[in-house]
Amino acid sequence: MIDWTRIKQLRNEIGEEDFPEVVEIFIEEVSGMIDSLRTAPSVETLGDDLHALKGSALNLGFRAFAEMCKTGETRAANGRATEIVLEPILRCYDDSRDVFLAGLENGQAN
Repeated sequence: MIDWTRIKQLRNEIGEEDFPEVVEIFIEEVSGMIDSLRTAPSVETLGDDLHALKGSALNLGFRAFAEMCKTGETRAANGRATEIVLEPILRCYDDSRDVFLAGLENGQAN
């Protein structure tokens, strides 16, 4: 679900001191996009929304969530946005976020 190797790599790249801020910004931005998808998803922008989420997810090691976003993005690009079921994607984000935050507390990213 979470690519802890990527998290460790990111922490090394940006530094221990700045890492918590990057995590906070990621959670804020992605949570905002997720909230929009929960309340008012737009078929017209769904592919772009999932593309943006996928990029953010890959940067912070949310591997399973990124894969689900990629699948939806591809479906939208093929003119099948109406076939995208958002609930599993949104649930995967929630689960990934919880595992990620718990892992940070438990030192898995060190």
